[in-house]
Order: sequence, then C-alpha cells, then structure tokens
Amino acid sequence: MQTSRRTNHRKNEKGKKMNIRFYNAKILTLNEQERFDIINGELWVKGDTICYVGESKNPAEICTELQMEQPAWEREIDVKGNLLMPGFKNAHAHTYMTFLRSYADDLPLQEWLYQMCFPKEDKLDTENIRPLEVLGIMEYLTSGITTSFDMCYFPPVYAQVAAQCGFRAVQVSGVNSFGGSAAVVEENYLKVNETSDLTSFMIGFHAEYTTKMELMQEIADLANKYKSPVFLHNSETQNEVKECLERYGKTPTQLTEELGMYEYGGGGYHCVYFDDKDFEIFQKRQLTAVTCPASNLKLASGIAPLKRFVEEGIPVAIGTDGPASNNSLDMFKEMFLASALAKVREMDAECISADKILYMATTGGAHAMGLDNCDRLAAGKKADLIMIDLQQPNMQPENNIVKNLVYSGSKQNVKLTMVNGKILYEEQKFSIGFEPADIYKEANRIIRSMEG
Repeated sequence: MQTSRRTNHRKNEKGKKMNIRFYNAKILTLNEQERFDIINGELWVKGDTICYVGESKNPAEICTELQMEQPAWEREIDVKGNLLMPGFKNAHAHTYMTFLRSYADDLPLQEWLYQMCFPKEDKLDTENIRPLEVLGIMEYLTSGITTSFDMCYFPPVYAQVAAQCGFRAVQVSGVNSFGGSAAVVEENYLKVNETSDLTSFMIGFHAEYTTKMELMQEIADLANKYKSPVFLHNSETQNEVKECLERYGKTPTQLTEELGMYEYGGGGYHCVYFDDKDFEIFQKRQLTAVTCPASNLKLASGIAPLKRFVEEGIPVAIGTDGPASNNSLDMFKEMFLASALAKVREMDAECISADKILYMATTGGAHAMGLDNCDRLAAGKKADLIMIDLQQPNMQPENNIVKNLVYSGSKQNVKLTMVNGKILYEEQKFSIGFEPADIYKEANRIIRSMEG
C-alpha cells in the first residue's frame, strides 16, 4: 500500500487510548425498558472502557462511591452541553466498494451487479483494496459510525486495515459459487477472529441466487461446527424470491432454515419480500432483519416491512449497504429513510417511532454483530461513542433531541468519534495513521488503472 505516511497529531495525543473525562455533557442512555433517556452529567473513559456515566460531582466523591481509584486524566473535555451517544453500528456494508461510487448508477440490481460490479471486483487484489477500505472507514467516522458489519473481499486484509486504523469491524463471509469455497471461509474465520480485539468474523454467504446447493450446505455445516450465526443477502428483490421458489419450492428464508443455517442465530440483509412463514422463522429464531433503505430505493428493490418486524418482536438493524449502491455511508440519511419509508408503506405516520429507529441504528446493530459490550453508554461497556454538536440550526430548538437526530440530524453534527477508547475523528481531523490526501490520490489512481 503506497499510503503509509503517518499523521502526527501531537496535540492531545489523538488516536491513542487515554484516560478521558467528558464533562458538562448531555448523555444518551438506555433505561430498563430499552428506551432512551438523556441525562446531564459526565462520562469517564479509562483505557478502552467506560468507567462512569452519571451526574457531575466532585470526582473524588464519585470514586469513593464506586470504590475505585481516581484516574489520572490525560484529557478533560468540556462537552459544552452537546450530546454524547453510542456510535452508530452500520449493520450491512461492503466497505471496499468505495472505488465504485458513482460508477454504475441508474441500473436495476441484476444488471448493476453482474455487468458492472463483478467485472471490476475481479481486478481487486490484496494490495489495491487497502486504500479503498481506509477511504470507507474515514467516511464511517465522519458519520459517527463506530462499527461496520462487512461482507468483504479478502477478509483478513480488511481486518488488518481496520485494526491499523483503530476501527471496529465485524465481517461475514460473502462466498458464492463464482469463487471461494467453504474451506476458504473456514480459513478466514480462524484468521480474522485472531487478528485483533477490534475484528471478528461470522459464517455466511452472498445469497441464494449466487450460491449452489452443495456450497450452501457446506456453509450450514461450517456454521454448526463453529456455533456461528449466519447472515446473507435475503429476499432483496421480487425476482430473487420468485426464482428461488422456482428452483426449490421455498423462499430463501425457508430454504436456509431447512438447511440448518440458524441453529446459532443470524439474519438477513434487506428482507424486503417476506411471506408469513418467513416472518414466523425470523421470529422463532430471533434472526435480525437488516434494512438498507437508501440502497433499496436507488436500485428500485422495494421497501422493507419494518412495522411488521417490530410488531412481531423480530430484531431490526440498519445498514448503508455499499458505496456503489447507496452511494454514501451516512447513518443519518438511513435513519430518516427507514422511518419515512415505513410510514408511507403503511400509510401510517405513527407506525414506528424515532426512538425505535435510533435503537435500530445503535443497539440493534450492536446486537446483530454480537457486540453486546458496545451497545450503549454505561460503566463496563467499551468506549465506542460519538459527540453530537447540538449548537447548530438543524438541532434547535431542543424540543426532542432523539427526534432531532432521526429527522433533522446530519453528519455535519458529528464533532468527535471514539472507538475502543481512541479518538479517531475530531473537529474534521482524522487520527487513523493515514493522510486523507494520500488516500484520495491512491483511490483515484486505482480506479483509473482499471479502465479499459
């Protein structure tokens, strides 16, 4: 990778784990009913972990109550009445596809995928993919996304890149019958899960329509061997479901259930076209339906039935999908679209609250990825958090901060993004070990080299 020049931010030692006290803050917390509350107070980070969330008092008094030694602060940050909240969890992504942003637009899914994306992806290798992944991570950080759930080419490479940047990355296999094998999936599973405490890997495959029966069964066997959840693209288009019914007499959900995919949980990406039995399976297995509203709109795939998922107690999370089909990696846009599309699909403005949408974008995504230690701001949880600037016109007045986040919030409001106790993005500056200009130059060089 040619973009190895390091960024040196001596001021405040950005990008390093420190003991940090955030004070004079509004803090978004979850109550016992799994609903959001906002408290005024402070939040302490010790290394990679939150050690205190609560009202502002004399630090010595807090430490006495908690029976803990008072940390030596490397930084004390005056939040100035702005909001600290859990980082967004992007529950479906293809980060490497930054190189196809605005390349293959205004096409239906099958043509877009087979004629435009797959041929370019064949030109990727373990070196030219790296700056493309750094570019995606940079965009995540500007949007307040602290974790992505990625279906990626060369999973061990993305794990290395994410760990190098300090970003938390969960991956799932995207194997299909055009390339790869169950043996390679197993190899990646073992490698990625040993790479870093920031990286993990689940068993899965691209989709039923790209994967032959023999390989799907091998994936099911592998998931049961390692007790892994299984995720895949599921029922994204009407044509996908129609052709699966023609091949097997079952929907993708029913087929994968019959193959024994979900003994240890999992879920599906998109989940737009479900029948009653599909809902029943997802409810019984407590599988997560990951909705990707912007991608589904742009590819004219349809609108997911979020209201029914919620009513039937099926977990829901939100993903951006890849930057080739979206084309941005912006959770604020996804939250607004998820809410607005659900309302218009049902012709019911009350069908899903802003509170539930925000839960899907944070806690719901964390649970889908198996990150129960990153699902909220509380003592003992990992320090994956963001600071939202409330002192901007789009966040005022503060009639309801949660609704402001979902309906009028923007990535322009993200002042700071912390992952695992490290500040990776603050006041429009990155601390991930790479110069932005180098990444932009390299990404453009790579896509130019693929022309012809």
